[in-house]
Amino acid sequence: MSTVRTRTTKREAFGSRNVFILSAIGSAVGLGNIWRFPYVAYEGGGGAFLIPYLCALLTAGIPLLFFDYAIGHRFRGSAPLAFRRMHRAAEPLGWWQVLICVIIAVYYAVIVAWAAMYTWFSAQLTWGAGNEEDFFFSEFLQMGDVASGGLSMEFVPQVGVPLLIVWVVTIVIMGLGVKRGIGAVNMVLLPLLTLMFIVLVVQALFLPGAMDGLNAFFTPNWAALADPGVWAAAYGHIFFSLSVAFGIMVTYSSYLKRKTDLTGSGLVVGFANSGFEILAGIGVFAALGFMAQAQAVDVIDVASDGIGLAFVAFPTIVSQAAGGPIIGVLFFGALTFAGLTSMISILEVIVAAIQDKLGWGRVRATLIVTIPLGVISMAFFSTTTALAVLDTADAFVNAFGIMAVALVAVIVVAWMLHKLPVLQEHLNRRSSFRVGLIWKLLVGVLAPVVLGYLLISELITKINTPYGEYPGWFLSIFGWGMVIGLVILAVALSLIPWSGRSHAKDDPEYDDFLTEEKYEPDAETGTIRTTKGAGA
Repeated sequence: MSTVRTRTTKREAFGSRNVFILSAIGSAVGLGNIWRFPYVAYEGGGGAFLIPYLCALLTAGIPLLFFDYAIGHRFRGSAPLAFRRMHRAAEPLGWWQVLICVIIAVYYAVIVAWAAMYTWFSAQLTWGAGNEEDFFFSEFLQMGDVASGGLSMEFVPQVGVPLLIVWVVTIVIMGLGVKRGIGAVNMVLLPLLTLMFIVLVVQALFLPGAMDGLNAFFTPNWAALADPGVWAAAYGHIFFSLSVAFGIMVTYSSYLKRKTDLTGSGLVVGFANSGFEILAGIGVFAALGFMAQAQAVDVIDVASDGIGLAFVAFPTIVSQAAGGPIIGVLFFGALTFAGLTSMISILEVIVAAIQDKLGWGRVRATLIVTIPLGVISMAFFSTTTALAVLDTADAFVNAFGIMAVALVAVIVVAWMLHKLPVLQEHLNRRSSFRVGLIWKLLVGVLAPVVLGYLLISELITKINTPYGEYPGWFLSIFGWGMVIGLVILAVALSLIPWSGRSHAKDDPEYDDFLTEEKYEPDAETGTIRTTKGAGA
């Protein structure tokens, strides 16, 4: 192996395993935990949904979390560099994940901005009683009609100003780096988020009608277990919830020290994320039970998910409940913190990839990445068309971005490159919980089957029924066009030459891994080849 070194700066690292765990949980615990899981569980059979949910967590979520950890930690790089070090032909997979994060970042920021503004609105009940829906769509967003009026790009100040603040705060955090920025922020925000949500749940439980909501949430509908769609919903939610398959956990695990318990950390992250989701379900449905009683309707009539739950249903609850402003501040404050911790993890995938590819320093890479993304975010999502663009981009990037790249990644790594034994060996060399044949079968066989089923189902649905009743030209640009463009651009980015300061053979710490595990990178491609029996 060549001993030539052109770079002596070590890769950034988390201060400790605990900081990594908090950061990984902060990435996993996002908006979907609060506004998506409760409704998915309710629709999927209530208490009975916990069975497919736990099956999905144990057979897909945690195994794929280990899969991402092993790639990032073993190959010591951002998603593109880690996949390149695995095999040169796999590099486009990493860029595909990076580009998915680019799309998510530009619209995720505006939801954080909305939540921040609603934290302020809650203290004053700005929307007024009985006016919550009109206030959000007409007064706050000033939403235009895409179907009849085309793209309306009028600036909305009450969205644009907080969105700008969100980007400034995020840029500062990212510029400070992994240890002083991302790690430090998660050490503060995640405990604060947890405390705020526990207080919110306790308050919600004492609202009149809370028990009706909990009964609706937990009462099992055992017949739902016979519906394949319920199982598909459980697996689909787990894939999105744990931040697997789009570069975040690959990047984060590359910042871990050499001797780190990877599988033990993954178990903590996986179960902590699920614990927060169940806590969110309790709080949300207790509040919805109060809302149903106040309006003299059944819980099913007020139950919803996503933006409708967060920015219409919860403001209604805040307006009607005793101590409503406190509930509102806690709920939207928690939503803001959860969104912010997830957003910085999404941006880190992009920043780390640029650093590795071009050999740039932290601050330079941060500014080159975040300022253009912030400008794009402001241009599209502080306007009257924001919600339609967000809704379409989110639906397509989740269905045909995250699930598609996850499917291709496990097939390529498991069946084309035959790297699961290498990853298994790496996990077992450093972890308290050892993985074996079952893990390889779950990742290499079960995951592709489930992901393939979900992807085909989504494809059929969106072909047969145009999403959201948006016009064809709109879906062609912000839906199908975006999905196809991501793949083409990922291949194009992989063709750009790597900086000499970032190539696999120039990383001393990576070479230490290879020496220890008796693997060697090809001098030209970065491909790993076994030199002595290392368990592969």
